[in-house]
Amino acid sequence: MNDMDKTITFSIHEEDRDAQRKVLLRNVYEALSERGYNPIDQIVEYILTEEPTYITNYKNARSMVRRIDRYELLSAMLKEYLGL
Repeated sequence: MNDMDKTITFSIHEEDRDAQRKVLLRNVYEALSERGYNPIDQIVEYILTEEPTYITNYKNARSMVRRIDRYELLSAMLKEYLGL
């Protein structure tokens, strides 16, 4: 079997996904702050309900937050909180 017959796999490491989530969340946080919202409350409500209207469209924040997998985000937050 030559190299052309092999399937190449691609995987984003957890560190890369975590870094991407942090950048996206920071941008969403800043957009909410600039619009005068309490960003923590708004983001928590979005995470709990998946209702995108908790996040402003300003600076494309709503689109950014929807690119974050909520399960992965909650898992990462719990691991961070527990120091795992």
